Amino acid sequence: MPFNLPILLTWLRIVAIPLLIAVYYLPESWVAAHQRDSMATMIFVAAAVTDWADGYLARKLDQTSAFGAFLDPVADKLMVAAALIMLVQLGRADAIVATIIIGREITISALREWMAKLGASRSVAVSMLGKIKTAAQMLAIPLLLYHDPFFGIDVRYLGNWLIWIAALLTLWSMVYYLQMAAPEIAKRASQK
Repeated sequence: MPFNLPILLTWLRIVAIPLLIAVYYLPESWVAAHQRDSMATMIFVAAAVTDWADGYLARKLDQTSAFGAFLDPVADKLMVAAALIMLVQLGRADAIVATIIIGREITISALREWMAKLGASRSVAVSMLGKIKTAAQMLAIPLLLYHDPFFGIDVRYLGNWLIWIAALLTLWSMVYYLQMAAPEIAKRASQK
């Protein structure tokens, strides 16, 4: 297992997951509700920044690896799933949204793994639609974690709209990836 700066950043993102959740279990006598929301938001945003940084550094320092390519999306999906589950528990996100987003991530991860085994991973490579979906999620989640107005902006309202947009983009991107894989799936089905 290789170890370098990009992989360290990915591991830090994974370590941040229990920290994000633990913040909400701190006693109110230690931390006020607004402080908890601020801390959780900062943890999530820092994790999102490391997501960008680890990919950038891996390419810039020529430290890409198969292990890093595996671990990076796992860390991303775990962080998003943990944040969504926490938001559902806090009553700030709908369970339908969390189920759509988490279910899509599991489905597409399995599809990519299967397509890679078939030697057809290019047909389910990350698309621009997937990147837009990720951007909507990464904007919505911190807004919903923060929850309070920010300089007069109702971030809860904005976060709710963005998370629903992210859910719709999630479904759309899942259909897109399934359509891209359909010819290979049909080909394999006809060979049996």
